[in-house]
Formats: sequence, structure tokens, C-alpha cells
Amino acid sequence: MSRKITEESLQNFYLRKKFNKSNMSVEITDEGFPLLKLHGNTIAGKDYEGYWITDAGWPTRTTFERLNGFDNVRVNTKKGQVYLNGEEWDGKKVYIN
Repeated sequence: MSRKITEESLQNFYLRKKFNKSNMSVEITDEGFPLLKLHGNTIAGKDYEGYWITDAGWPTRTTFERLNGFDNVRVNTKKGQVYLNGEEWDGKKVYIN
């Protein structure tokens, strides 16, 4: 179950609409692609290759909760190791298409 702020952020992200509420924002690049930001750090985006996510160097519960709002994304930790969809993940940019 995702938080309302996550749902609102992702809705605007997919609609490519600017958004700013609490610690979340959606910015639109000059090319018209959306960027999802948490505390000003870009944690997701879209480009010519597709949708992508990153923990932006902040592997926190809040970051993971926001990323888990995406379909087909499951980020969790087990014994200090971060996992993305069951595979070890270093938090770096990965496409989720």
C-alpha cells in the first residue's frame, strides 16, 4: 500500500505534469520527459530508452516506498543488502520497462 503522496507524485509523473508537494516533485525536461524527485534528488525518470529508477545515493525507507509505487518494482532490504525485484541492487540507474 503506497502513501497518498506517492500516488499523487506518480500520477503527475506519468501525465508529465509539474508537481510539487511536501518532499516530492515532478519536473519536466526540455525534451518533455518527466523526472521524479525526492528532497530534490532525482529517483526516477523517462528518456528515449524508457522509464528508469535509482536510489540517488539515498537507500532509505522513504526512497524505497516511492519507488515501490511503480508497477513491477519491488525494492526491499534484507540483512543490509538492497534488492530490486529479488535481485541484489546497488541503487544505480536501471531501466524498468
